[in-house]
Amino acid sequence: MGSHGGRPVLKKITTAAAAVLLAALTACGSGGSGDAGSSGTAANDDGKITMGFAQVGAESGWRTANTKSIQEEAAAAGIELKFSDAQQKQENQIKAIRSYIQQKVDVIAFSPVVETGWDTVLLEAKRANIPVILTDRAIDSDDSTLYKTFLGSDFVEEGKKAGEWLKANAAGAKNVVELQGTTGAAPAIDRKKGFEDAIAGSDLKIVATQTGDFTRSGGKQVMEAFLKSVPQIDVVYAHNDDMGLGAIEAIKAAGKVPGKDIKIITVDAVKDGMTALAAGEINFIVECNPLLGKQLMELAKKVVAGEEVPPRVVTEEGTFTTEQAKTELPNRKY
Repeated sequence: MGSHGGRPVLKKITTAAAAVLLAALTACGSGGSGDAGSSGTAANDDGKITMGFAQVGAESGWRTANTKSIQEEAAAAGIELKFSDAQQKQENQIKAIRSYIQQKVDVIAFSPVVETGWDTVLLEAKRANIPVILTDRAIDSDDSTLYKTFLGSDFVEEGKKAGEWLKANAAGAKNVVELQGTTGAAPAIDRKKGFEDAIAGSDLKIVATQTGDFTRSGGKQVMEAFLKSVPQIDVVYAHNDDMGLGAIEAIKAAGKVPGKDIKIITVDAVKDGMTALAAGEINFIVECNPLLGKQLMELAKKVVAGEEVPPRVVTEEGTFTTEQAKTELPNRKY
């Protein structure tokens, strides 16, 4: 899920490099202030930066927290935010980006619905001299000059953490059903890959997989279908908490006990997910941090000023068991 069309870019990040990236994060992503020439456009005459942000949608608790973080931090940083919600449709995001180009904003940021099909519109932004920042999700493009930096999680690593935990705590479990995120979206592709890599060579196998579109209703529908069609389900691996919560409803409706009869592993760690984890209905959650607003605004100021920034900024994240969730839950902001 890297800039050069090849996904392996991230896998090469060593612990040392991760530490460096982390240090860069704490310093909000500066890679030294070498002037990058005319890449940044001059801020408006009043000196105020205008950012056009094209959001995926409001499909989950995670996304809502992500949006709130961006809106609040833009206001705190004195950045004028033009915001659009694409309702999970790529054509809506492309339309929003084109409108930001016409409005001559200073910087464009967006979280791409899917990985491919962005080259044309991003080339238009580049020709208009408007720098672009990717947040939360990467794109698959051979042209790494189309955006300045990508701020977000390492989704392959998230999937790997989920698979490693399951391998260590499988206790005879074999059959895994997978609730995938939106087809073609970076987190769905990468969380699947990381998980598959981690369980390779073990007794565990994914016996059914289908997209629930990152939504609670989607997770519930797919799980209902799995419970009818798959004779033996030991584990549910959901690409986000919302789909896992939907699966819990379906499992209860089928007369089974979530977390006991069927183990559940999810990604995100939003408040509702953590509540289910603390109650033992989910067994393990891999964190994906939605609060990217502050780092995004710091990066925006730098790229508009024409400063160099690292091409990849990774967010810091952990994992939670039931016991840890009980401790952490009161501090959860989202």
